Amino acid sequence: MANEAPKTLFHPFDAENLGLPGKSDRVLFLGAEPGFRLPEGWAASIHAVQGFRPDFRALERSGLEVTPRAEGEAYDLALVLVGRHRGQNEHRIAEAIERTVPDGLVVVAGAKEDGVASLRKRLAGIVEIEGAVPKYHGLAFWFRRPPGVEAAMALRAANPATLVENRFHTAPGMFSHDRVDPASRFLAGNLPPTLSGAVADFCAGWGFLAAEVADGFSAVSSLDLYEADFESLEAARTNLQAAPVQKNFFWHDLLAEPVQRRYDAVVMNPPFHKGRAADPAGIGGGIIRAAAAALKPGGNLFLVANRHLPYEPVLAASFANHKELARDAAFKVLAARR
Repeated sequence: MANEAPKTLFHPFDAENLGLPGKSDRVLFLGAEPGFRLPEGWAASIHAVQGFRPDFRALERSGLEVTPRAEGEAYDLALVLVGRHRGQNEHRIAEAIERTVPDGLVVVAGAKEDGVASLRKRLAGIVEIEGAVPKYHGLAFWFRRPPGVEAAMALRAANPATLVENRFHTAPGMFSHDRVDPASRFLAGNLPPTLSGAVADFCAGWGFLAAEVADGFSAVSSLDLYEADFESLEAARTNLQAAPVQKNFFWHDLLAEPVQRRYDAVVMNPPFHKGRAADPAGIGGGIIRAAAAALKPGGNLFLVANRHLPYEPVLAASFANHKELARDAAFKVLAARR
C-alpha cells in the first residue's frame, strides 16, 4: 500500500483546520517524499529536505527546491513527515523549531504504525499542542514555536549521537546506528587475504565495512564508498578520516545512476527492503548488476546476504562464475568473478 502520510500532513490545510500559507511565506518541509499533492490555493514556496538519494532526485525532477540537509532559517511554516525512526523524527522536529520564526507553525504527521500518536504524547510534555486531526490511517498535529530553543534542546538531548564501539560516529535514522550490523561483520571476517587494488564499498552505510577493508588489507590502493543516505555517508567520511588509504565518497543511487569508475573488487552488504516491503530481486539484484558493470574484467564481487535470499541466479547471469565462501546460522558470503 502506498504511503499516505503526505496526504495526512496536508489534510489540515485541505480541511481548513489551518489557513493556507501566503505567497510571501517560506515553508520548510523536512522528510519530504516525492509525489505529494499541495492543497488547492497553496501559494507558498517550499524548501524540501530529503537525504535519501532516490527520493531527492525525484523531488528535484518535480521542480522543487530540495537539499539533503536543511538550509536557511526564519521559516514561517515547517512541515515534518514522520518516518519509522523515533530519534530521527525528534531530530527533525527539533530542527523545525530552530529554523522557524517565533510563534511560527510546525505541522507534524505520520502513519499510526510509525508511532505518530506516541510522538504527539511525548511532545505534549515539551510544547503546547494546538490541534490534531486523524486521517488516512495517520495523524496530523501542530504547535507554535515556543519563544526559546529549550524544546529543541530537549529533543536533541533525548536522542544523542552514538559512538559505536568507541570508534564509529552515527546518528538515529541510519541503518544499524546503535551497533555494528552482524552481516557486515561476518563479511569483513570472511574477505580473502588477497583483496587488493581499487576497491569500492557499495551501500557503505556509516563506514564499518570500508574501515575494516582500509585497516586490514594493505594491498588495497584506493577505496570508494557509495551510499544513498546522505547523513550516513557524511558519518562514513568522519569515521574513515584517518584510514590509511586513498578514498572517495559518492552520494549515489546505485539502482539509477551509473557508476563511472571501474574497480578490481567490490564489497557490499546490499539492502533488500523498500520501506517495510522486501524486494530482493529488484533492490539486491539491481545492486549486484550495478557491481558487475563497475568491475574490471576479472574483477571480484564479495557480498553478504541473509541465507534465504536467492542471489545465486543473479550472480550466474551477471558473472563468469560464483561460489559461496562462508555460511553461518543467519548469513552467507558469496563471491563472484567478472
